[in-house]
Amino acid sequence: MGTSLDSRADQAAEVVDRLAVEYPDTTISLDFSTRFELLVAVILSAQCTDERVNETTAELFETYPSPEAFANAPQEELAEALNSITYYNNKASYIRESAQLVVDEHDGAVPDTMGDLTELPGVGRKTANVVLQHGHDVVEGIVVDTHVQRITRRVDLTDEERPAKIEEDLMELVPESEWQALTHLFISHGRATCTARNPDCADCVLEDVCPSSKLDSEVDRASGQAW
Repeated sequence: MGTSLDSRADQAAEVVDRLAVEYPDTTISLDFSTRFELLVAVILSAQCTDERVNETTAELFETYPSPEAFANAPQEELAEALNSITYYNNKASYIRESAQLVVDEHDGAVPDTMGDLTELPGVGRKTANVVLQHGHDVVEGIVVDTHVQRITRRVDLTDEERPAKIEEDLMELVPESEWQALTHLFISHGRATCTARNPDCADCVLEDVCPSSKLDSEVDRASGQAW
């Protein structure tokens, strides 16, 4: 859209400020009690709802209480336990292999660096960012999930489409102190209002600063203007 960096920084500040008022208590919605449980939950959450993951992990973490237990679980047995999760066979393999690496190479502890985490099967930068932020209190980047990807483009904070590039743009625009909160604010807004198919622009706290608002188009059409 050709928007300047300064203009986008101002837009980002306005968007984050408004969302922080709208969703003051937003945080991660996955259930976990250990760093390894967090790692498993985030791997399972790829292309799956957090609600479904939480339903599954409630029993899963009782059955497999440690990295060793996951590593020693037969593939078919673990896959069966995950059969309500999308791509459960692949995720069962990722979790078993990651558990084995955690046991063999990290003394049973979940790694605390981006490099070590992204060497684990099924762990990309997004997953690693979540584990670092919520497992180790290390904020090294911004988690770009589908909500962040969608809304940042709608409110003109980026023209990029790939998560890695979107993250780079956002890290330029938003102070580091707000990187972790930004993700949860956008996720909450994406679930409540700015949904993928039918965003509720009429009830959106960002409507007047959002160039993608449907209300502007409706007003233009009603007045006979092109849009």
